[in-house]
Amino acid sequence: MTAFIVFALIIGILFSALFSQHNINIHHSELEKRAVSIADTLSEFIDGTAGQGSGFGMGHGMGVFLRNIENIAMCDVWIVDSNAEQIIFGHHHRHHRGMSYQEFPEDSEQIIANALNGVVAFNEGFSLFWNRPNITVAAPIIVSNDFVAGAVLLHSEISNVDQVTSSGLILLLYSMAAAVAVSVLVAALLSSRFTKPLNKMKEAALQVSLGNFKAKTEVNQKDEIGELAFVFDDMVAKLSETFKEREKLDKLRQDFVANISHELRTPVTVMRGSLEALLDGVVSDTSKVFEYHSQMLNECMYLERLVSDLLDLSRLQNTDFVIDFQTIDLKDVTLDAIKSLTKIAEQRRISLTFLCKNFDFTFNGDYGRIRQMLIIALDNAVKFSLENEEVEIHLLKEGNSANIYIRDHGNGIHPGDIEHIFDRFYKQRSEQNKTGTGLGLSIAKQIADRHGITIEAANHPDGGAEFNFVFPLLL
Repeated sequence: MTAFIVFALIIGILFSALFSQHNINIHHSELEKRAVSIADTLSEFIDGTAGQGSGFGMGHGMGVFLRNIENIAMCDVWIVDSNAEQIIFGHHHRHHRGMSYQEFPEDSEQIIANALNGVVAFNEGFSLFWNRPNITVAAPIIVSNDFVAGAVLLHSEISNVDQVTSSGLILLLYSMAAAVAVSVLVAALLSSRFTKPLNKMKEAALQVSLGNFKAKTEVNQKDEIGELAFVFDDMVAKLSETFKEREKLDKLRQDFVANISHELRTPVTVMRGSLEALLDGVVSDTSKVFEYHSQMLNECMYLERLVSDLLDLSRLQNTDFVIDFQTIDLKDVTLDAIKSLTKIAEQRRISLTFLCKNFDFTFNGDYGRIRQMLIIALDNAVKFSLENEEVEIHLLKEGNSANIYIRDHGNGIHPGDIEHIFDRFYKQRSEQNKTGTGLGLSIAKQIADRHGITIEAANHPDGGAEFNFVFPLLL
């Protein structure tokens, strides 16, 4: 409000000064035009009566003109001849000759001299009594042969300047008051449109700060505030997803710590018990001692495998871990993996059957990691197959992809466990899987993800479990 008042004062002062000067300029211009017009008219009368000379001829027409000259000029009028002697002044239509400069307006000597030299001149001053601005204009009366026969002086006090300026100021004040009223009304309307959604956004922000990620602004406007509200709601939705993901990761972290603690505690407990029995001499029979040593070796091998799997899983989950991509043949990698599992399969009298047609199975990937992934799947198939059964491996080409199917003839996967088999430390608690760490399929899934390979697990309609690997081939 203070700024508005200061602004109004400045505008008022500037308006008064400029408007007053403008009115004075207009009055001066009009006075000058009338002075020149009267001088031209007198020139015509003089040329028509006396001709060229040093005085004025006073014909009938000129007499009538002089008697009405004050009405024509609409101000005080003085006419002087070429000798600077006053001929007439227009107060109450009185005509006089030979009057002195004392009856002329103040400081008019110079402009009379300029006018008698053929130049239109003017002088501005102030009335001593009223302190009002006044203007005196002198125009030369030029007759034939460019002879200056005299001059016309028009003098006017600009008495209406203050009144016109005051009227302008009043009009300006009314306009500014109307503008303020309209502005207040518009501000009130806009304030309701702006503050209401902003208050809603404030409440939503407070709710979010308290942990309520379901808070919504409920603002639906097609303007900048509406866009801001939309972005805010979208941000809250993403924060909610992030918060849920963080809770999920926290739970996974807790489960991981619990699982790894359990997996480590069991073999350590077994080894400690065996060592205490041997050291205390509880076990002295040679065959028993050998059995205890073998058990401790198996537990050490299990721990070594567990640590190795954890390291592999940690490396693969790290995006900075470098995968050695190169052009490989999936058929060669599959045969290599089958060869590595052949002895283990023979120990359980399980045959590995490989079926492949002669196609180009060129793939861009890490040979060692792809081999590791297939070995994990084959080891899982051999582990859960029944004795004297077979594990089928099919390498097929379907469009721009290569598919590797690995199927066993075991009891299959429990329907409730299928969605969890790629989770860390998930493993079936059975005699067949007593040496498993629960990390193998998680590692296989990480390898597949790093190569853009799709891996799926399902139960085959004819029995057993089936893993399907889809490889995007090089075109």
